[in-house]
Amino acid sequence: MAALTSVAASLTLNTKISSCHNGMMFGASTQALSFAPLKAHMVKRKQQVGGQTVCQAAVAADRVPDMGKRNLMNLLLLGAISLPSAGLIGPYLYFFVPPSTGGEGAGVVAKDALGNDITVKGWLDSHSPGDRTLAQGLKGDPTYLVVENDGQLATYGVNAVCTHLGCVVPFNKAENKFICPCHGSQYNNQGRVVRGPAPLSLALAHVDVADGKVFFSPWSETDFRTGENPWWS
Repeated sequence: MAALTSVAASLTLNTKISSCHNGMMFGASTQALSFAPLKAHMVKRKQQVGGQTVCQAAVAADRVPDMGKRNLMNLLLLGAISLPSAGLIGPYLYFFVPPSTGGEGAGVVAKDALGNDITVKGWLDSHSPGDRTLAQGLKGDPTYLVVENDGQLATYGVNAVCTHLGCVVPFNKAENKFICPCHGSQYNNQGRVVRGPAPLSLALAHVDVADGKVFFSPWSETDFRTGENPWWS
């Protein structure tokens, strides 16, 4: 009988201890709730969460490409962006480059208002003696082609950019001079300044003919109108 009583007591104690570990009871009293096992359970959860985080970090680290792969991807991305950009910007920049024949001595081919090459025959057929009409000259500047009174094309062209503030100066045929509409500067029919506020004469350019086309080239010698060195050189 004593042996049975001892076994029963041992079973009861083990049951209480087991209940304590499961977070149900604490001590001998069945009425007191235990928070210590709950804390242990939380610690265990934290450890489990921590273990999962480390595992995930390890997996993410395995998925990060090495530096060589990163550099390769950066170069591919840069190339994918640069090539289309260059294709768009290139023609836009080329628009500002003055057309040239490629020969240094020949100069730049003169263009009419429509951008067509000017031929000496076509120009003289459509422009009478004494005419001064704008063409596209050096660096794209508007430049007058002069038809002499004998019907021949003059060997010089007159840059139409006013030397005061840069307005384009029209030719007044009635007064046979260039008159700036901005501030009233005046130049004779060869572009020499005769009235301010413009301080200098209009720039000159050589006019040559090659293969039937009209070309402009820089004027670097003495200005025949003033006998002075060219200020624009």
